[in-house]
Amino acid sequence: MTSHIRPMTRAELSPILSPLAADILTAGAPLLHKWIEEHGSPLHLVLPSKLTANVEALRHVLDDRRVGHAIYYGSKVNKSSGLMRAALGAGAGIDVSSVYELRDAVKLGARGKDIVATGPAKTAQFHDELVGIRALVSVDSPEELTDISGRLPANGAKQPVLLRLQPKGHEKSRFGMAADTVRACLSRIAADDRFRFDGIHFHLSGYRFQDRAVAFEEAVKLLEEARASGLSPTMIDIGGGLPVQYVPDAAWDEHLERQSADDYRTGKVPASFYPYGGPQSAASWLHCFLGALLSSGQTIEDYIKRHKLTLAMEPGRSLVDQAAISAFRITRVKNFESGNGVIFVEGSSFSACETWFASEFMVDPILLRQNGRAPAGEAFRAYIAGHSCLDEDVLSNRWLGFPHVPEAADLLVWANTGGYQMDLLENEFHRHPMPKRLCVTKNAAGELSIYPDN
Repeated sequence: MTSHIRPMTRAELSPILSPLAADILTAGAPLLHKWIEEHGSPLHLVLPSKLTANVEALRHVLDDRRVGHAIYYGSKVNKSSGLMRAALGAGAGIDVSSVYELRDAVKLGARGKDIVATGPAKTAQFHDELVGIRALVSVDSPEELTDISGRLPANGAKQPVLLRLQPKGHEKSRFGMAADTVRACLSRIAADDRFRFDGIHFHLSGYRFQDRAVAFEEAVKLLEEARASGLSPTMIDIGGGLPVQYVPDAAWDEHLERQSADDYRTGKVPASFYPYGGPQSAASWLHCFLGALLSSGQTIEDYIKRHKLTLAMEPGRSLVDQAAISAFRITRVKNFESGNGVIFVEGSSFSACETWFASEFMVDPILLRQNGRAPAGEAFRAYIAGHSCLDEDVLSNRWLGFPHVPEAADLLVWANTGGYQMDLLENEFHRHPMPKRLCVTKNAAGELSIYPDN
């Protein structure tokens, strides 16, 4: 979030990057230049060990409070098989929203008990493959319940399902069912012994744990009604949406406070931003959620333990926090008569985006000079553009300050791009091949190595 883009020392990088990412951008910088030469720009570097650490951080909160839980990695946030493999290796399950994500998970060794399917528009083929391995299915509507019922065999093991609740106050959402519709589905499930009703699922936009607590209480009432009707639910699934702190909260607040239209080449501040500097980590958010009070006076933690429930969740972005970086090679620097300029990179904004916030990728890039040398010259201000013919292909509309004019073959590296940014919109526009992605590991001797992420 600074406005002075330059090479940074290991000490400067440590507060904002994982240790492995900081190693890549300091001692490993010559290797990064070499990898770009070999594999092209942009290059996405995936750090599976960081996802493992993120899973363990959440599990530590839950284990410490002796809360039964099921963590499923929301694999839609990134196409990386290396991250999916790391989640399975860490003992997490996989949340799949398409038949293709399901197939990838199964190829990597996931079994039915490791998988939950939460997407709202599942195809017949998707249902067939989910039923074939008895994966847990979150049913989004009465129509989906009808569809999946028609695909269940007459005899065989029961199909586990959740019913997706649309909590009160969220009626504009196209996802889930109002409580009365959930009740009607419960009656149908109770009359069909091919189903096993595992519990209630919901997912809310935003990052307030208080909103989840209110929805949790509504789910609790439905679970108690289900028990009274003879069903045996064991789970409440709170979905994803755990927060991520891309930058320190104070730095983010300061940036928002001081920014103005003059800071943008468009002459206007974007209408909204992802909360890059949230006040809580995912683990601290989870602590607060578990401690939230229900109307009965007991905490959510107490209720879960008293009723021997499993608290399920599908974190996505928060599990890939600091688990990837994206490096772009500079191709040209163009000066304007105003004294400002534009830096063109080899790659496009499709590989570093936050489009659904009518915004842009906001965290400042880190400059890596070619061969570590600094060119002569005065300070320079520029925005960052992609290599396509679209005038809107811009990685940063903000004017970014550089101590010297960058040169072709220097690198701009964006940290923490694993959560949606690096592959949500990637494509082969102008027939450029898809960006390569590599998994990076470090051995006991501190040596960095890579392997293809496919």
